[in-house]
Amino acid sequence: MAHQKMIFPMPARADLVFDAFHYHEWRRQWDSLVRRTRVENGAPCPSVGAITENLGAGALRALAMRTQFVSYDRPVVAAASMVGQSFPFTKWAASMRHQDVSPSQSLLIYTYTFQVGPAPLRFVLEPLVEWVFVRKTRQRFQRLAQFLASHAADIADWQQERRAKPPASGEAEA
Repeated sequence: MAHQKMIFPMPARADLVFDAFHYHEWRRQWDSLVRRTRVENGAPCPSVGAITENLGAGALRALAMRTQFVSYDRPVVAAASMVGQSFPFTKWAASMRHQDVSPSQSLLIYTYTFQVGPAPLRFVLEPLVEWVFVRKTRQRFQRLAQFLASHAADIADWQQERRAKPPASGEAEA
């Protein structure tokens, strides 16, 4: 089983980073690993118990995964685990913890655990899958940091607008 914690410095407050990742209208602007992501109930972001569908992009286009959120405490932590299986994964779970370090910087602490299959090939597949996963995760969060470097103010303005009007049904508050 693969398990690792990765820490990424982000050029924005934790609440901005959290929303850039979890609100799909922002995520589709920077996330090169998914061509489509959505919450099955149509909400603009996940919540505890929500199931999301994520379809891979680029070289990972064949990968599709459904996840269920087991934690969603904006802007501190979100965690999800895979529903069913998605080759090569037989088990997958991850969490993102956000921690402010200054008024304009935070840390994104990403922890993941996964297992691959089929079981007889695990000893060969798992190191390869983990190598690709770590590489793509680093690239992904580097793209998020680059996006935030030029769009953090836009997300902050969007948050202000959302606070000015009540949230729609099924939508988490910013």
